[in-house]
Amino acid sequence: MRVGIAADHGGLELKVKLIEELRNLGHDVVDFGAFEYDPTDDYPDFVIPLAQAVARGEVERGIAVCGSGVGASVAANKVAGVRASLIHDIFSAHQGVEDDDMNIMCLGGRVTCYALALDLARSFLEARFKGEPRFRRRLEKVARLENTGAR
Repeated sequence: MRVGIAADHGGLELKVKLIEELRNLGHDVVDFGAFEYDPTDDYPDFVIPLAQAVARGEVERGIAVCGSGVGASVAANKVAGVRASLIHDIFSAHQGVEDDDMNIMCLGGRVTCYALALDLARSFLEARFKGEPRFRRRLEKVARLENTGAR
C-alpha cells in the first residue's frame, strides 16, 4: 500500500521508526516531513500536505503524528475528503476503517510507545472499509455537511 506519513517535532522520532518498519512490511511510504528536529515547527505544515495527498488519492492512507495526536487530527480533518482520528487502541484502528472509512490515523509521539504504534499502524493498514449500506449512509451525511454545510 502507498502510505503517507507526517510529523512535527513532537512526533518525529516515532515517525522515523514507523517509516523503517512499514517499508520492511512492504509498504511504499511517502514522507511528508518533518525531516529534522525543530522545536519551533508547526504540525499543520506537515499534516495538511499529507491530508491533501490522501484526499487527492496520491496516497491510499496516511499516518499523522504530533506530540499528543490531537493537533494532527484537528488539522487533517479540515481537508475535504479526509476522515482522520486519534487512535490509542487496536479496535479503533481497524473499526475506524471498517465502519467509517477512516483514511488518516493520528498518533501521539509523546504518549504512544513504539510497539503499540506499530501494532496500531498494522491494524489500520490491514483493515478494509465494509461498505455496508448503513456505513455508506452515514458517510454521505458527513460528506453533505462537508460540501454544503447542511446535514
